[in-house]
Amino acid sequence: MRPLLRGPAVNDEEENSDSTPLLPSARQAEAAPVCCSARYNLAILAFFGFFVLYSLRVNLSVALVDMVDSNTTLTDNRTSKECAEHSAPIKVHRNHTGVTFPAMHAMWSSWAPPLERSKLLTISYAGAQLGTVISLPLSGIICYYMNWTYVFYLFGIVGIFWFILWMWIVSDTPETHKTISYYEKEYIVSSLKNQLSSQKVVPWTSILKSLPLWAIVVAHFSYNWTFYTLLTLLPTYMKEILRFNVQENGILSALPYFGCWLCMILCGQAADYLRVKWNFSTISVRRIFSLVGMVGPAVFLVAAGFIGCDYSLAVAFLTISTTLGGFASSGFSINHLDIAPSAYL
Repeated sequence: MRPLLRGPAVNDEEENSDSTPLLPSARQAEAAPVCCSARYNLAILAFFGFFVLYSLRVNLSVALVDMVDSNTTLTDNRTSKECAEHSAPIKVHRNHTGVTFPAMHAMWSSWAPPLERSKLLTISYAGAQLGTVISLPLSGIICYYMNWTYVFYLFGIVGIFWFILWMWIVSDTPETHKTISYYEKEYIVSSLKNQLSSQKVVPWTSILKSLPLWAIVVAHFSYNWTFYTLLTLLPTYMKEILRFNVQENGILSALPYFGCWLCMILCGQAADYLRVKWNFSTISVRRIFSLVGMVGPAVFLVAAGFIGCDYSLAVAFLTISTTLGGFASSGFSINHLDIAPSAYL
C-alpha cells in the first residue's frame, strides 16, 4: 500500500516496498535484542496502560447492574434512585479516553521498526482486552462483597500509579530516551529513516482523496460499532435475557474478551512471521487478517440472534465472535502506520 505522506516523488523502488524486506540487513536486527529493550518495555507499559484504561471503561457496565438496584429512602418516605447525577463525569471520562489510541499510534511511529510493528502494537493494545477480562469479573466480586463505589476507587488508584510510572520511564523518541542502548537506538532510527518524511505541511487534499484511508475509516467504524455495543450491553444481556446473577455475569461477560486478548497476541506474532519468514507483502497480511477479523465475528454474532435463550450456545457464539475479532488487530487497526507513518510525528 503506497504511503500518503512521502513527498512529491514516488519511484519504482517505493512502489514495490510492500514485497521487499524493510530492513536492509540481518545484522541490524541481531544488534537489537528483545530482552530488556526499550521498545518492548514501552510495549509492556502501554499494555498496562490500556489494561487500566479499559478496566475504568468497562467496570461501569457491571457496576450499573448493581447501581440500578440501589435506592435511598428519604425522611419523607420517598424512594430516590441515585444514578443520574454520575452521567456527566462518565461522559467526560469516555470522551477523554478516546484520544489514547491516536496518541499511542503517534508514539509507535517513532518507536516501532517496520517488521516488528504488528508484534509491538498488538502487545500494547492487547491490554485493552485483558483489562476487560479482569475488570468484568473483579467488578462483580467487588459489587457483591463490598459496594459498587469501590469499583471506581480501586481501579482509579491503579490508574494513578500507572501514570506515575509512564511519566518517569517513557520518552517520546529513541533519541531522547535515557537508558536505551546505542545499538537499539541505531536499529530503530535506521529502520525508520526511509519510512518517515521531512515534509511539514499536511497534504489534506491527498489525504481526503486517499482510498486506503477511507477503507481504514469504514473498517474502524464497522468494527468499533460492534465491539463497543457488546462491551456496553453484554452484562445487561447476561442479566436481563440469560438471567445470570452479578458474579456469573462478570465472569461470563469476560470470556469473549479473554479469547480476543489471546487471539491478538498470537496474531501479532503470526503477522510479522508471515512478513519476515514467508515474504508476504504488508498489504496481503493486512487484508487477510482484516477479512478474518471482520467476517468471522459477523457470522457468529448473527447466528447468536437465532438461538433463543440457549445460554450455552449464546455464550459460545459471543465468545467465538469476539475472539475472531482479534485478527483485526493485525489488519486495519495498525494499517495507519503502514500508509502514513509521518502523519503521526
